[in-house]
Amino acid sequence: MTNEAPTPVTETPAASTSRYVIADRQGFRLGTALGSWESMLALLFVAAFTICAIVQPHFLDMVNLADGTFNFSEKAMIALPMALLIICREIDISVSGILALSSVAVGLAHTNGAPPEVLLPIAIATGTACGWLNGIMVTRYKLPSIVVTIGTVSLFRGLASVVLGDKAFTGYPQLMTDWGQGYFFGFIPREFVVLLVFALLFAGFLHCTTWGRRVYAIGNNPVAARFSGIPVDSYRLGLFMLTGAMAGLAAWFLTGRIGSTRPNIAMGWELEVITMVILGGVSIAGGAGTIGGVLLAVLTLGTVTYGLSLANIPGIYMTIVVGILLLVTIALPRLLRGRRIAK
Repeated sequence: MTNEAPTPVTETPAASTSRYVIADRQGFRLGTALGSWESMLALLFVAAFTICAIVQPHFLDMVNLADGTFNFSEKAMIALPMALLIICREIDISVSGILALSSVAVGLAHTNGAPPEVLLPIAIATGTACGWLNGIMVTRYKLPSIVVTIGTVSLFRGLASVVLGDKAFTGYPQLMTDWGQGYFFGFIPREFVVLLVFALLFAGFLHCTTWGRRVYAIGNNPVAARFSGIPVDSYRLGLFMLTGAMAGLAAWFLTGRIGSTRPNIAMGWELEVITMVILGGVSIAGGAGTIGGVLLAVLTLGTVTYGLSLANIPGIYMTIVVGILLLVTIALPRLLRGRRIAK
């Protein structure tokens, strides 16, 4: 009888027995970063800024640059929640109507003796209620959001026009004027600072929280998100209400800045807001996009608008530019994707 040493057993690592190995997070790659949509937007912003600075001698005047932010701050406030909605495969065309109705609500309250401190809550509450109506129609009655909000934009603006008639609300309190037209430290517009604060809050929510990851999950596959336990309709309803609330906030700032409420207030803003979001890299098909990209798009469009205004170019040409940018930013990703598939 021979004594044989036992054969050692070598354990195979678990990773080698698995068919797939999925990395938790891809490492940083310079080529990927430089080829991202945000990087291209940053280059576009720098190019637009440089060209305007060369062509327009007064472009770099700090006072003019600061005042130029008034042209886009209120729109950008609405673009932030709109980005979340579009990531979730929804859209709100009624934001300009919500803004108009919220401004009318502020005017009615002020005319009837409401103190200045309650006008902001009234604007936000009105906007939230309008967003709730949109959200209920979409989530409970399963109607397409684009159809619902095309209808409600006419409803909200029609109500505003009926209340105003051929008159306008004016004589708003100094508190609204201070925030709509005022500055921090004498040269930084308050509206712009508020925009940056909200951009940080929205970026933190979308990119650093579980709720933000769920928004992406809903946009990528709402059916799978629902089966994984995510309350999809609750998220959608909440985002519609958030968009309405931000439109109400923008209404308070805009009303204080221009000092009046008129039937045509913020007419056509929905196109510019959606352009900011789509140009910022948010996929119209949902599931992709960043707040940083949206903010870069806001700054780029703001720079172009400011440069055109200094050159005394009529605003109708800016409308043409916005329309072209919207078409290009929707079509370009699809064309590039088609070329990659063809290869």
